[in-house]
Amino acid sequence: MLVERPGYKIVWTCDKWSEEAVEFGRHRLERLGITHMPGAMKQVGKIQIPQMVPINCGLSSAALRELVGPPEETVRIQENLLLNEGIQRFMDMTMIATLTGTGWNNANAFTGVGDSATAEAATQTELQAATNRFYKAMNATYPSRSGQTSSFQSDFATGEANYVWAEWSLSSGATTASGAGFTTGTTNLNRKVAALGTKASGTWTLTTQVTFS
Repeated sequence: MLVERPGYKIVWTCDKWSEEAVEFGRHRLERLGITHMPGAMKQVGKIQIPQMVPINCGLSSAALRELVGPPEETVRIQENLLLNEGIQRFMDMTMIATLTGTGWNNANAFTGVGDSATAEAATQTELQAATNRFYKAMNATYPSRSGQTSSFQSDFATGEANYVWAEWSLSSGATTASGAGFTTGTTNLNRKVAALGTKASGTWTLTTQVTFS
């Protein structure tokens, strides 16, 4: 008997703008008298509003595309490992009567990056880096869905996650604040280990596309 098996595909895209590109964009904004730009969304009561971020703290990928152009480098890596805790949370969310925990919506989804090259294991519940780990909130219009593909995206600005990028994950919720991001995720959907390079400054953007079939 033939059995149809559902599957999934994940593509990670890392776009990189150097600090020189960020500085060029910043100077263009300063000439226009602009000192702040919208950043990640912030929950205020029952609505979400973008936080206004000083341009000297870095520029978003959306601003850089408008002011500078395409990223200077793009790295694409396919596949990763779904973690048990993420699978269980996803399954809970399909059963409304037993729905528990937080989903991966704009207010609660975070992209985490760290410097550990420890191999993926389904039983992991966190990035494996000891100290160099950072979870960043979603960009304003993410996550989004087109057909059966969900997309998640976070910008890591000039002073954020400046170390070797060797692992990354999607987290539902985050704790232990660190600047504009967090150092500890709560429920990680997946984890991938691969070399993306060493971030020293500039803006790096990590986009995750998950397709179910």
